[in-house]
Amino acid sequence: MSESIHYVTDDTFEAEVLQSPLPVLLDFWAEWCGPCKTIAPILEKISRQYAGRVKIAKLNVDENPSTPSSFAVRSIPTLMLFRNGNVEATRIGALPQSQLAAFIDSHL
Repeated sequence: MSESIHYVTDDTFEAEVLQSPLPVLLDFWAEWCGPCKTIAPILEKISRQYAGRVKIAKLNVDENPSTPSSFAVRSIPTLMLFRNGNVEATRIGALPQSQLAAFIDSHL
């Protein structure tokens, strides 16, 4: 586990994501998901690049089914950018680092 990535559960979602003072990029993922494994090191780099400006969080959909269903997550990885408790933007699938940075920058 990374110290720069926040691991969120159904129980901690509201406090960690919806009530966060920083925008939160939440990665809905699962252990068995190949594209989720592909994007994991990219999220690690992004978390350091945007430290203090954006919180990077991950929620395992297999262990925490309530939150993904409440946001109609049908595919993983799904990345949602939350700001002030609202979904600002969504991207589905693994993105290269440059595209993920551009996605974040366009919503900050």
